[in-house]
Amino acid sequence: MCGRPHYRRVMTDLKPAVSLVATPSKRAAIVQIATEIDRRGFAGIACPSLGGTISLCGSLAHATTTIPFWTSIQPIYLSHAVELANSAGYLHEISGGRFSLGIGVSHGPVHQRLGVGVGEPLADTRAYVSALRGAEKQSGPLPPIVLATLRDKMLDLALEVGDGAIWANASRSAMAAQLRRIPAERRNNGFMVANMIPTVISDDRAAADAINRRTLTGYVILPNYRNYWKQAGYVEEMEAIEKAVADGRRDEIPSLMSDRWLADCTLGGTAAEVRDGLDAWRDAGVTTPIATMSSTSGGQLKAIGELFEAFA
Repeated sequence: MCGRPHYRRVMTDLKPAVSLVATPSKRAAIVQIATEIDRRGFAGIACPSLGGTISLCGSLAHATTTIPFWTSIQPIYLSHAVELANSAGYLHEISGGRFSLGIGVSHGPVHQRLGVGVGEPLADTRAYVSALRGAEKQSGPLPPIVLATLRDKMLDLALEVGDGAIWANASRSAMAAQLRRIPAERRNNGFMVANMIPTVISDDRAAADAINRRTLTGYVILPNYRNYWKQAGYVEEMEAIEKAVADGRRDEIPSLMSDRWLADCTLGGTAAEVRDGLDAWRDAGVTTPIATMSSTSGGQLKAIGELFEAFA
């Protein structure tokens, strides 16, 4: 909220932030590569909920020295607000103010798989942030609280109760208009504006695009994402995908993702093309672009190594 002291992030050499997943059986290597991300001066480390986001952030608080890091995101329905406040206060203190708490409602398939009862996203998020702040006497000072955001109402809530907003798979062409909702004084006072961008570095553009299409297949089946992309101008694509989902033709979904839509939501191609794409996201108003790396020839560690090479 306005007036709350919080860590000011500093972009270094225009490198992006990096998404880092605590992949089971590879967690020691993940923490090790985090120290290299820190050493190389990338803008931050975003920790998705896969594999234990809070646990990974605990390791980052001790293993890294200067880089900001945050949960991106911790689902609100999976942790009691008081317990999460305690964890967040601890990480804020131990990291010297480098940690931010990104929270969100997650997605319907996750709730169904875990048998989690959910309510209304805006009301539940508002209540959860209030509960976090209400626990601050016991937890100690809290870090900045950043809300997972997609459409305007959640952005407005982030402006009301939070310290920033994180999109995932946003459309670059739609960002500038949406970001006009953020008052200049909030932007100038460190309000976080981040987006997780599926990114593949490869000289084989078709192979990179195929990986990004595969990544986004799990999102286009979600009604809230399709509604967002319709609003961003991709009605024809989303209606075709909607019909394919309804008809049980999910194997056809990648072919229904237009090149124009894919280029608006992802980055793929040579190192130079990806660097230029990151600059374009900054020009659109995203101050913290987050490279969510995949590779055409390996896993997460290989993909992050390719990002290192792109910014060597």
